[in-house]
Amino acid sequence: EVQLQASGGGLVQAGGSLRLSCRTSGFIFDDYDIGWFRQAPGKEREGVSCHSAGVGDTYYADSVKGRFTISRDSAKNTLYLQMNSLSPEDSAVYYCAADAISYTGEYRCAHPGGMDYWGKGTQVTVSS
Repeated sequence: EVQLQASGGGLVQAGGSLRLSCRTSGFIFDDYDIGWFRQAPGKEREGVSCHSAGVGDTYYADSVKGRFTISRDSAKNTLYLQMNSLSPEDSAVYYCAADAISYTGEYRCAHPGGMDYWGKGTQVTVSS
């Protein structure tokens, strides 16, 4: 059974940092496209950063480029999202997701509905 579990969210002041973790199990971690998505109240779910296993590329949304870094630890089957210079606009529920069919990272972030497996979200709140 494929499982993803996100953690690491919390309340932080603007300018601060958080590192999200997504522990995975039930699939070959290195073979799956995987990414981070977020959803703020009243807004659609959006791709934050996605990594393509097959193509080998990484995509960042323009709004987080230069501030967020996605990484994969194959030994721990864990995905991370290091978030620096946080702003109130980053407040949202953050989700990790995975899928066995590989596309580019940009495609994966642009089409969250195409990801088959999702973890429960972790809340990130940035105060001004």
